[in-house]
Amino acid sequence: MKAYLLMLIAGLSIFASSAITEATVHSEKIILGSGCFWGAEKGYEALPGVIDAVSGYADGDGVRPTYREITKLKNKFNPNNHAEVVEVTYNKNIISTESLLIHYLESHDPTQVNRQGNDIGTQYRSTILYSNEDQRLVILNTISVYQVLLTDAGYGKIATEVKPIQEFYKAEKYHQDYIKKNPNGYCPDHSTGVKFKEEISSPLIDNTILALGKSIVVIEPEGYCPYCEKFKATVVKNYQGNIPLSFRLASQLQGLTVDSPTWATPTILFLEEGKEVFGHQGYMSPKEFYEALGYFKLGNSEAYRVAFDEGTDARFCKEYEIFKNTPDGIFIDKLSGVPLFDTKDRFNSSTGWLSFTKPIDGSVYTKPDNSYGMRRTEIRSKTSDIHLGHVFPDGPNGMPRYCINATVLEFIKRADIKI
Repeated sequence: MKAYLLMLIAGLSIFASSAITEATVHSEKIILGSGCFWGAEKGYEALPGVIDAVSGYADGDGVRPTYREITKLKNKFNPNNHAEVVEVTYNKNIISTESLLIHYLESHDPTQVNRQGNDIGTQYRSTILYSNEDQRLVILNTISVYQVLLTDAGYGKIATEVKPIQEFYKAEKYHQDYIKKNPNGYCPDHSTGVKFKEEISSPLIDNTILALGKSIVVIEPEGYCPYCEKFKATVVKNYQGNIPLSFRLASQLQGLTVDSPTWATPTILFLEEGKEVFGHQGYMSPKEFYEALGYFKLGNSEAYRVAFDEGTDARFCKEYEIFKNTPDGIFIDKLSGVPLFDTKDRFNSSTGWLSFTKPIDGSVYTKPDNSYGMRRTEIRSKTSDIHLGHVFPDGPNGMPRYCINATVLEFIKRADIKI
């Protein structure tokens, strides 16, 4: 298996170090306020990569989050009033935060204070509420670029408020999909008409996060790429690992040290501190991707030996001792991040290996293992195809015993699971 991997990345410099702990989550939320939320909601829902857009209220204090209350005369100029906003859930592997913000800024007049056109009041203020630090940095960068364009066009200072998300309140049912249900409904266009220019929108990409720890970058073209789409469908769609995976155009690699040619798409780059460790031009199958990722993340470790050489942890190994009494939660594939086993199905078999009565549905598959003169049933992860362990018929109360190597797992508390 190692020989195969070395052939895959032959001629490239390979090294490994500890993985960063920040988890990659493909779906993110951001809350955007740009005046009346009816038209804004419709606009976001039309963007490829937007999973959901929900009208609602946010960023207020001491005012009930209802349409009746926020539109009352006494709250019209109340600085603590809630704003009409849209909670946007998006797949950042399909639409970037930058692209979403470009649409947001171009679709209203962010220089107006507590109004959009004839809609006057604090509930109509321009506001962005972010859910993580990466979003905040992108927001500030995007606004700074748009400010230059607005100034050149004769507009004033951008008044958009940028804050972390505190609480979002879903608006009343009749507000949801209002324009879809009322095609001739109120939907004014308050945009400035100032557009991001191609030569300016490309440098918008902030690669700061890619210079921290390990990351994976997939280079794709501006137009349609069938093998890029195939890679997204067969690999990216199921990838939930804790090494961030991002998409970039070849023109958006500022600040990164890349040795591989970038004309072929997709080109998959494995980066350490913003420098290419190795890269692969062209489509990678799930098997190829996870073998490369395994070497990249695990290096020459016990976990790599178990995952790809069908090894077995030592009894009562360090990881077993850590995981045997973890609180309520799930064990995930160390490479793909996909949930494999639940603590509710864990039991103490006194064998020195983690034991479960069953896996999470659809997460593993079995195959015969006749190695070492024994007849056993091997367990492998469906997403990454790494070796997990074996299943035996001697579990509690006649149930199976899934005997699993701890070194190829990671643990997430149930309270920390993002849905």
